[in-house]
Amino acid sequence: MDSLPSFPSTFLWGVSTASYQIEGAANEDGRGRSIWDTFSHAPGRTRDGDTGDVACDHYHRWPEDVALLGDLGVGAYRFSIAWPRIQPDGAGPANPKGLDFYDRLVDELVARGITPVPTLFHWDLPQTLEDAGGWLNRDTSYRFAEYAAVVADRLGDRVGRWITLNEPIVHMAQGYAFGTHAPGRELMFDALPVAHHQLLGHGLAVRALRAGGASEVMITNNCTPVLPASDSEADQTAAAIYDGFHNRLFLDPVLIGEYPPLVGPPDDAPYVHDGDREIIATPLDALGINYYNPTRVAAAPDGSPLPFEMLPIEGVPTTAFGWPVVPGGLRDLLVGLRDRYATALPPIYITESGCSTADEVTPEGRIHDTARIDYLDGHLRALHEAIGAGVDVRGYFVWSLLDNFEWAEGYHQRFGLVRVDYDTQLRTPKDSFSWLRAALRAQS
Repeated sequence: MDSLPSFPSTFLWGVSTASYQIEGAANEDGRGRSIWDTFSHAPGRTRDGDTGDVACDHYHRWPEDVALLGDLGVGAYRFSIAWPRIQPDGAGPANPKGLDFYDRLVDELVARGITPVPTLFHWDLPQTLEDAGGWLNRDTSYRFAEYAAVVADRLGDRVGRWITLNEPIVHMAQGYAFGTHAPGRELMFDALPVAHHQLLGHGLAVRALRAGGASEVMITNNCTPVLPASDSEADQTAAAIYDGFHNRLFLDPVLIGEYPPLVGPPDDAPYVHDGDREIIATPLDALGINYYNPTRVAAAPDGSPLPFEMLPIEGVPTTAFGWPVVPGGLRDLLVGLRDRYATALPPIYITESGCSTADEVTPEGRIHDTARIDYLDGHLRALHEAIGAGVDVRGYFVWSLLDNFEWAEGYHQRFGLVRVDYDTQLRTPKDSFSWLRAALRAQS
């Protein structure tokens, strides 16, 4: 395989994880219950009944995991902070032991020259807040800003880069509209207030983080290029609606201060208050983009509860999750964002990109995950093309450092550069880990 093209010398290379997916220690040191604790313990909600009670035991094994980061040679580590560890009930005084954990983690990262990039919300909402309505309740937006201020007050002297929300579209759609993720509500389009309240919480948190001295604040959105299934007017309209729902609903309000047509809250929505749009559009320093695959969309058949349906993309490889592998989609997405938002588009970081593969351990203990290497190689080349086309992309974070609890799929899907044996917690770097380490050394 040819070496990667050269990226800018200031380009930030990193890997990503999320708190509920790796930390474990669900009932230790004053941590409160999250919606994922409740959801994963409910019968039939996750594959094989798996939970994040132990996960990768990162809460106890974090020094080993940070050592892996040092061996890999990345310049940044994106992790998420568990809100229930900081405020067990989502409000009130901070839990000192929860803050101490992230304090130690940040100190070790900084000592190794690795930039910490915390995400404040990666879906593990305190259950107490969900009991009061969760993101359907406007009050959650204000509690989120208070939580952001608490964390910034403790970590802000060493942390300059922050991410407010991770993939709010996925949390709204799968958690509140379709019920396949926590908290498991099935509200369909009645989940729209969740979008507004997440965005309001984001805007309030940006202001709280800036007050705490943050130098760079972003939101991370899951984005996908939308491919109409045909040239028919019906399919074109369905694709536009899906693009509005999946991409623009969480980009337009932040970048240009207004909701997209067709999918945004109505003008008279009681949950949209005067001044909300200005708060949501508080200027960003950067934009996080998570990319996995394009989406092919057609008009839904008569009687469908949705105006669109997703169709497979034929003739391309797929991941173990069944997702199509289309590296050029990343380039097309980024160029499309530049064209759509022009000067309103801030610098971009790819905050997640990776794939699940059917990893097998050889008798010698090796994991030859060639498909993951091909995925990363292809997507990094497509990213380089986007930069060459003038898109201001400043970093790339691989999902993920470790195999982990993959939400409703439990431990069935493996995304890591490092294999985790969940029985023994043994960490084994895969071939993709060695490939990326060599690629990063070649960049320096």
